[in-house]
Amino acid sequence: MVEHRHNLRKPPDRPIDVLDVITGRPIGRVGNLSVDGMLLITQRALPVNALYQFSFNLPSANGSGSKPIEIGVNEQWGERAAAPGQFWTGFHIIDISPEDQDRLTAWVTSDRR
Repeated sequence: MVEHRHNLRKPPDRPIDVLDVITGRPIGRVGNLSVDGMLLITQRALPVNALYQFSFNLPSANGSGSKPIEIGVNEQWGERAAAPGQFWTGFHIIDISPEDQDRLTAWVTSDRR
């Protein structure tokens, strides 16, 4: 299979729950992260082209704990997952602080899985 993505994507080695900051409710969990996007695993289909503000605890690149990260995202695509009752949704990161971007980049490019 030929990879067409522009950036490396990394799956977490343990579940990372994601909170919708606007509603204050859990929305799903991270399937994988890149420096400019994420795959979110949810229990329901999400609206097409919607904007969200997400927060989640990103493990440190060296594995010594985690710290909240907040990102603004735009939904790019969604589809039913192979597992019953699950959906995959792809997001493009449209807003992130420079500090959180540095932490995300360090995590994605680290050797830890």
